[in-house]
Amino acid sequence: MALWLLAATGISVPNALMLAALTAVWVRNYRIFGTPMTAGLAAFGALLLAENLVAVYFYLSTRMLYSGDPIAQRTVVVLRVLELLAVGFLTYVTMQ
Repeated sequence: MALWLLAATGISVPNALMLAALTAVWVRNYRIFGTPMTAGLAAFGALLLAENLVAVYFYLSTRMLYSGDPIAQRTVVVLRVLELLAVGFLTYVTMQ
């Protein structure tokens, strides 16, 4: 079971790194352009970054994440992988 939790946590780290970069770009763009869209993107990035950092913190501090149920743990890994793909595409497009 710990392997699934470790995998979910390990996937959260690159998600957090990409979200930190994205949020920095969006905050910079908001300072330059001041549009509601860039403010929304910055808020989106900051909130998703916070969620990933909290997930990593809970695993490292308590060795638990979400549930002790193996099905829930596998589901979390799948969701983290999907998030990694989505944030990866968003990072690629934003940095172009």
